[in-house]
Amino acid sequence: MAGFIARHGIMMRDCFSVVNHSRANWFPGHMAKGLNQMQNKLRSVDCLIEVHDARIPISGRNPLFESRLGLSSLKPHILILNKIDLIDMKLRNKIKKYYATQGITNIIFTNCKNPDSKGVKSIIPKVAEVIKSSERYNRSEEVSYQLMVIGIPNVGKSSLINALRAKHLRRRKATLVGAVPGVTQSVLEKIKVCDMPTVYLLDTPGVMAPRIQNVEVGLKLALAATIKDHLVGEDIIADYLLFRLNYEGNHSYVKYLDLDEPSDSIQHVLLTAAIRNNWLRKVKDHRGVTVVPDYMQSAANFIKGFRIGKFGKIVLDEIPDVSSVNL
Repeated sequence: MAGFIARHGIMMRDCFSVVNHSRANWFPGHMAKGLNQMQNKLRSVDCLIEVHDARIPISGRNPLFESRLGLSSLKPHILILNKIDLIDMKLRNKIKKYYATQGITNIIFTNCKNPDSKGVKSIIPKVAEVIKSSERYNRSEEVSYQLMVIGIPNVGKSSLINALRAKHLRRRKATLVGAVPGVTQSVLEKIKVCDMPTVYLLDTPGVMAPRIQNVEVGLKLALAATIKDHLVGEDIIADYLLFRLNYEGNHSYVKYLDLDEPSDSIQHVLLTAAIRNNWLRKVKDHRGVTVVPDYMQSAANFIKGFRIGKFGKIVLDEIPDVSSVNL
């Protein structure tokens, strides 16, 4: 049961609850097929590049990558936390220390919208370093490197490939990029991203874990657009966003949605925002056509505000404190 506490003179929820919302199976057919394709291509790969959304640095990483692809244990592995333009970079060392306790030390923070950013520039040198310091198994005679880019949907895998091509080859994008999960549907043929050294990348479909850990993790994934909105419901995602912003005392949504004051009621927030911003839709019934507030458009616009950074730089995960670890 959700409790309430007073924040800034307003009664706000102190935990989030979704009534009658059960864990779902988010493992569409093309994801299962894609994971099998990745496994089949593994012998030709020198290094695995796992891309993840920096706003959810812990939530949602697929445990099947470890068991099926052998991250680090079988192949060199680099974890890239993308979309750092949307997070508070003061958390970077805390995130790195957490992953050091998990045995993951090769971490790069990137913003793939900017091919000339420090993070993108450091990827190829780091790849060369980790490959040269490891046994390349059956590919020890090769002079080029072949990498596989893996991750859950819509974290920036294709954007990373395009950024590397733009940086090192000065060429236009080679793979599709979309604002919704599921653009890449299968493992593609290798894409050249660098000449010196010669580096090829395999783009792969986003593969979600077959079971979401719990409802809140699922909502974080949905808010970060790694799960298609309609599978969860824009109204539920918007309600979770409202809860998170209020819980952290972040009321920047009031100005963004043209409200009078903060509120803990998603129904009030979305209805008021729809009326104030003229987000309307036509409804036809026996009386004719009526114009009514568009509740779902209001929810979609609220969610979009988070995704483009209108409410500040936000990390949705609580990063465990492991301050005793030395980097």
